[in-house]
Amino acid sequence: MKKFLIRTASATVYAVLFIGSICCGRLTGNVRLGDLVLMAFLLFVALGCTFEFYRMVKRQGSSPTEWLGYCCVAVTLVAMHLMFGDSFHGWNGLLLLLAVAMLSFVATAVVQLWRPSEQPFRDIAYTLLPVFYIALPLGLMPLLNGDNLLLPAVILVWVCDSFAYIGGSLIGRHTMWARHSPGKTWEGTAVGVVCCVLVAIFVGPLFNETPQWYDWLVIGLICAVFGTLGDLVESMLKRSVGVKDSGNIMPGHGGFLDRFDSLLIIIPIVACYMMFIFD
Repeated sequence: MKKFLIRTASATVYAVLFIGSICCGRLTGNVRLGDLVLMAFLLFVALGCTFEFYRMVKRQGSSPTEWLGYCCVAVTLVAMHLMFGDSFHGWNGLLLLLAVAMLSFVATAVVQLWRPSEQPFRDIAYTLLPVFYIALPLGLMPLLNGDNLLLPAVILVWVCDSFAYIGGSLIGRHTMWARHSPGKTWEGTAVGVVCCVLVAIFVGPLFNETPQWYDWLVIGLICAVFGTLGDLVESMLKRSVGVKDSGNIMPGHGGFLDRFDSLLIIIPIVACYMMFIFD
């Protein structure tokens, strides 16, 4: 009972902080304040995910340039905030993001010249991977939030995870991917996918009426299928270094990466699909 209460309390705090940062602009009537609050929360999450990522890859003997990696992640998030804000639009925003990516690589490669490393390009790759795996997906969240699509995407991921767990516990028999996640079953995943799609079709239009029902069906499938793959990708990382959880910031739930692994994969895909819809 005590463990259940701890898990519930930590999940509640996480949900309140995340949903509160998403809805801040609408609740206060101040869109700019809402954007800043969401960006501050995402920056905190991005740095936490990056810390956990570096801690795990160092168990393999890698030696990423951590301070520079944190700087690149933070600058990328700020650049994307400007890209989707009032300062940069269209090609100017894309050029800004490209410049940040190129400068990040150049800076990491140059700094590596002074570091004693037997595999310098491996360390360069691990230093910069959080920019693409963590910062860029999180940086797209304000874009979806502007169209009131971020919250439903987050809810759909939670629905899929919850019902997949319930379905797997009740009827799960066949392991889906034993090498990376032995607890995940095909039956549980199927239950999660069906429930996620149904919630997307019937609840999604309450947040945004522009997408048609078949658009919400696609979004539900994206959240269910790619959310599951995102969870497997992070499980693959954890198993490769021999850890159960990426961290312990959320008692009973793990770390930052454990909570955001699915969103890191689905957000770019949902964002691309929504750009196609609103084009």
